[in-house]
Amino acid sequence: MDVVINVFVALHIIGIASLLGGFLTQMKAMGAGTARFVPAMLHGALTMLVTGIVMVGLNQMQGHSLNNIKIGIKMAVLVVILALVYVKRDEEKLPKPLFGAVGGLTMLNIFIAVLWT
Repeated sequence: MDVVINVFVALHIIGIASLLGGFLTQMKAMGAGTARFVPAMLHGALTMLVTGIVMVGLNQMQGHSLNNIKIGIKMAVLVVILALVYVKRDEEKLPKPLFGAVGGLTMLNIFIAVLWT
């Protein structure tokens, strides 16, 4: 079962890489005011959501103790990211603060995952 959990951890990391990578590729466009949410950002956020839920379920099945507060906060941040990206995915130009907020929330989610022990 540990191999299955590790596969989902790897897929979760691929999802965060897609979300953050999509943001970073649009940084120059953000400076010019023409940034937009690329499909990789939406797909990365969806991948993170699905794999995160599966990982929680698999760990609970094995009887591991989980920090439900941390998981809840991470999920809430991810749902906000996903909602923003999904609603604004077809717009050609996004306001800088909105686009920057998605990048900031993505980094916040990474820091919560890594630093909260």
